[in-house]
Amino acid sequence: MKVNTFPDRIIEIDHEDYLYFGGTAYLGLPTNPEFQNILVKNILNWGSSYGSSRSANIKLTAYDNGELFLAKFIKADAAFTTSSGMLAGKIVVDTLNPLTDCFFHFPDTHTAIKTPNSIPFFIGTELNPRLLDNAKEKITILTDSFPSFQIKEIDLSVLKLIPSNKEITLVIDESHSLGILGKNGRGIYSSIDYPNIKRKIMLSSLGKAFGLTGGVIASDSEFIKQIAKNDIFVSSAGMNPAFAQTIADAGDIYIQQHQKLKDNLVYLNENLRPSKAFDFNKDYPIIYPEFEKSTEIFAANKIIITNFKYPTAAKDLNRIVITSNHRKDDLDKIIRILNHS
Repeated sequence: MKVNTFPDRIIEIDHEDYLYFGGTAYLGLPTNPEFQNILVKNILNWGSSYGSSRSANIKLTAYDNGELFLAKFIKADAAFTTSSGMLAGKIVVDTLNPLTDCFFHFPDTHTAIKTPNSIPFFIGTELNPRLLDNAKEKITILTDSFPSFQIKEIDLSVLKLIPSNKEITLVIDESHSLGILGKNGRGIYSSIDYPNIKRKIMLSSLGKAFGLTGGVIASDSEFIKQIAKNDIFVSSAGMNPAFAQTIADAGDIYIQQHQKLKDNLVYLNENLRPSKAFDFNKDYPIIYPEFEKSTEIFAANKIIITNFKYPTAAKDLNRIVITSNHRKDDLDKIIRILNHS
């Protein structure tokens, strides 16, 4: 179905209004008037795009401002922005290739951080024996903070089982946790603390919770300096500088919208009855309905949820996405259907 305006909490289809519980605009920023005003102001100052390499002789302070904010927000030593989350992932993996003896990936790792030479972290339900052998080597572990169809963040405690002869670099894609989990929505990077992790790197799309087309890479300062020398990074244009400056200017809005999202999740938790018909986590704004013809049932009640064929899954991805902009009467309609499913 095609629409002519941005789908916020309301989506217009064939001249009829439906409630919209889809997309990934978790903080409801694309239609937030205060956020839009900041963005428009920055477009007037920085233009609509800037196609130059970040390594060119002219340096834009918008990037410094946005990246300094992100590093502080995420609680990392340093950060770099890119034009997309997908590009952020490709740059990270490419930079790590010559530094890594072996890559391992968790199940259902997103395409952004997949690499052909990676092997599974698990064989069945057990750790890959390759992780437990006596070889002294540098390994990189690739994972999403929330794999597809999951409502609980990835359990990284299993890393404690890996012996000390493996020097671990952890790469985590936080596209579905940045802006959502942690204090003020800072994500989970700063809370990952295992003594056998030598280096941790987070990357994320900014086009989801943060409402701006782009990506971010955050890590220790040494690794971010290596990113700056990466051929892909050097030869690609940066994130829109107006967007980068908007990140720096919109800090208070992120906090306000994050609180609204938390309030909506509290309301759902108080009113949804536990059921095998759907999966819900009180800290996470995605519900996966498991009952038959869920998409059709919601549509019959003038509610549109996300539905599409996911590349790595055998079944369609059906999900209900809660945002900061949903109102309690919107949530009541979702609650009514789920409680009777």
